[in-house]
Amino acid sequence: MKFYNKILLGSCLAVLASCGPNSENKDQGNQESSQAPSNQEIELITDYPSGIEIPEGMVWIPGGKFLQGAKQADELALDQEKPAHPVAVDGFFMKTTEVTNREFQEFVRETGYVTLAERPIDWEELKQQLPPGTPKPHDSLLQPGSLLFKKPNTAITSHHDFLQWWEWKIGANWQQPEGPGSSIEGKENYPVVHIAYEDALAYCQWSGTRLPTEAEWELAAGGGLDHTFTWGDDISLLAEHANTWNGTFPVENTKLDGFEGVAPVKTYPPNSLGLYDMAGNVWELTSDWLNVQYYQQAKDEGLQVNPTGAKTAYNPHGPGQPEKVIKGGSYLCNASYCASFRVSARMGTTTDSSLEHVGFRTVKSLDMF
Repeated sequence: MKFYNKILLGSCLAVLASCGPNSENKDQGNQESSQAPSNQEIELITDYPSGIEIPEGMVWIPGGKFLQGAKQADELALDQEKPAHPVAVDGFFMKTTEVTNREFQEFVRETGYVTLAERPIDWEELKQQLPPGTPKPHDSLLQPGSLLFKKPNTAITSHHDFLQWWEWKIGANWQQPEGPGSSIEGKENYPVVHIAYEDALAYCQWSGTRLPTEAEWELAAGGGLDHTFTWGDDISLLAEHANTWNGTFPVENTKLDGFEGVAPVKTYPPNSLGLYDMAGNVWELTSDWLNVQYYQQAKDEGLQVNPTGAKTAYNPHGPGQPEKVIKGGSYLCNASYCASFRVSARMGTTTDSSLEHVGFRTVKSLDMF
């Protein structure tokens, strides 16, 4: 499915799901994961295995048990982050930064890969996924592109009217991240953005890695510490540790953290495991489907071992298409709107979406050597 459906279907709802409020729903979806009684002893891979060389640019994440989901005192947590439930995750390697423009460019040069945001739009394919009778847009609009943030010139009327700060831009893609005429020259060390889910999978296949599960991502972001944020529980330290929106979203950014838009990787201090930008900068894709009732179901399943998330996706506030969980928040996150710079925060993005503030990082488990 190509990108123009984001407009025809109100696709910016996918943007809302990936950066804004999300309310509770009643539907129950299925889930799958390995389960074990919470009182049963299990053998986890915790220590760094001898004889295996640490992949370049990665660090070892020790396995362990933890409560996945919102901390009890977290007043910013959404219903889809609750309740916290016990999980156990084997150790794995994780990339210390988000995949950068330089790294993705190397992949493209070697393989000739073309991202979803750069591909021609096939109306015959697209209309199969639209309501019957949807008229064909003018050919001038059926061109590849992506979604860009635009700062409103005046005060906004509602945080739910996200079209006030998002626009479809023909020609926007990872090589032209701000639209036609822009480039990544001089930004080789910035996270690659405008990446759809299948683009990330293609990179993983080429690099011999994979996307993290949500549980793996959360274990790594917490650094083995039971805190709300990657650095602790003090939100006043946010600007020192993460690239987020400082000021009044989306009309004024004071740049207290030094940036209004995306920042180079490794700009802010790493967490206790040596991982950079696990809060803010750009959202990071995971392999899990987003089901907003998954945590409610998981609470009755006992200890889950290496969970892979919900079996089916469900989000009543999305555009009716399955979404993947994204983690970490972005440079657009603000406490008044999204607050997803918290370890437990989870939102979703449709698999055919690409946006200015979504990227990814990779992992490698021992079964991949």
